[in-house]
Amino acid sequence: MILITGGAGFIGSNLQASLASRGLETVVVDWLGTHGKWRNLALHPPSRIVMPEDLDDFLADHPPIEIVYHLGAISATTAVDGDETWQTNVELSLKLWNWCAARGAKFVYASSGATYGNGTEGFDDDPGRLDRLRPLNLYGWTKHAFDLAVMRKVVRGERRPPQWAGLKFFNVYGPNEYHKASMISVVKVKYDEVAKGGPARLFRSDVPGLPDGDQRRDFIHVDDVVDVMLWLRESGASGIFNVGTGSSRTYRDLAHAVCDAAGQPRAIEYIDMPASLQGQYQSYTEASIDRLRAAGYAGQFTPLEEGVRRYVQDYLMKSDPYR
Repeated sequence: MILITGGAGFIGSNLQASLASRGLETVVVDWLGTHGKWRNLALHPPSRIVMPEDLDDFLADHPPIEIVYHLGAISATTAVDGDETWQTNVELSLKLWNWCAARGAKFVYASSGATYGNGTEGFDDDPGRLDRLRPLNLYGWTKHAFDLAVMRKVVRGERRPPQWAGLKFFNVYGPNEYHKASMISVVKVKYDEVAKGGPARLFRSDVPGLPDGDQRRDFIHVDDVVDVMLWLRESGASGIFNVGTGSSRTYRDLAHAVCDAAGQPRAIEYIDMPASLQGQYQSYTEASIDRLRAAGYAGQFTPLEEGVRRYVQDYLMKSDPYR
């Protein structure tokens, strides 16, 4: 049995789809709510769906779980409730780590590229450099706090799961993200703009000397993220790993890719950055994937133009955009 927290969410439901296609038994921990989130699971339902508030009772029954993919989190970079975010992103993660350690289950959890802050300390996932990082927002800070807690346990030789991995996801895009409101990927937002006949709207740069549209991110297709998670289950590799392509691209590149995929003329309009993002906005990210490669991952990452084309033409332009 495989347990996926946040399994009805964006990355979780794509992982669930791949595991279900392999005939594996899965249990999803998540809320479906009332806004159609169930559609993320409609084509590949799990064996069970457990409400997060019922997770303790479920685990107390000592189910035979092979691996926990812990993807559930408060993931909004604009989150402001420190107590709720800490309890969800740190305390729950510690509880699952300890349960897996006691029961001999593998544990793979979602960290984030947001832990790197403004990037002045680089994007090297060497655990020895963790204490140098300064996240820019509450979400990134709680993810960083759990990474630090994990490494303290490892260094002290405390009991740990037989395999564990923390994955610093960079800018993930792809199908099944439609419930994410303001946290939806830039690809989807730009598609909605150009599909209506308007220009793709990008934030003006708030970095002196950096031209508008030259902000760069490491954009990675969700299929590539899932491939890394499936590889981890088979490889047995442990550690904290960046999950990005290793190659940053500009927002201008992304906007052009969306226009091309949608069959619309390339047109960009620059707008002021909202006050809520000023000082918290990463203008540059690029994952170092040397440690992931050294651990044995040999998969190839989807080029931005191809990934955007697949997402736009195979999902967003279809009447049913769900995977």
